[in-house]
Amino acid sequence: MNPLDFAAWVQSLGPWGPVAFVAGYTLVTIAVMPAFLLTLAAGALWGFWFGLLFAMTGAVTGATCAFLGSRSILRQYVERYVNRHPRMVAIDRAVEQEGARLVFLLRLSPAVPFVLLNYVLGVSRIRLRDHFVGLCGMVPTAAMYVYAGKVAGDVAALATGNATPKGGAYYVLLSLGLAATVLATVLVTRAARKALRDALHDFA
Repeated sequence: MNPLDFAAWVQSLGPWGPVAFVAGYTLVTIAVMPAFLLTLAAGALWGFWFGLLFAMTGAVTGATCAFLGSRSILRQYVERYVNRHPRMVAIDRAVEQEGARLVFLLRLSPAVPFVLLNYVLGVSRIRLRDHFVGLCGMVPTAAMYVYAGKVAGDVAALATGNATPKGGAYYVLLSLGLAATVLATVLVTRAARKALRDALHDFA
């Protein structure tokens, strides 16, 4: 799926665009394909708040489908993968002990890619409720990508003459907002990585 072509198609659908976007995001997540490009596209298409809403809706839907699929029809294949990777085994054992707290940290930290983690968690013994709680950990990173997409969309619209210039102050504030968002995400991710390393230490 070409993200640019997909974004253009979604935009052409008008009010049905968000529905198609969420469906596409769900499929990309289930197929274990990189989803961050679609998160960027959400910001360019709908701005920050609606972009974040639609991106998170697609991420939560896709993650839950993968989680439930791993817990049922795909279980033997995912278990085989987990057992071949010692780090995945450690995560599996730790999640059983720590529950929602560790899942939240895993979502905050890039220790395991989002699309892969959905399946790994499915074969663990965590409850579906803990899975949903943990998904909240995706918000900071998703917000960073959505904001970056909004900035890129505004600049592209200005460059192509499809938007009225809003003055230099607007774009300075937009850039400062992006820098602050990136910095906050990096700091949160760093703290989550340290906490996650400590939590997994006894299970490695």
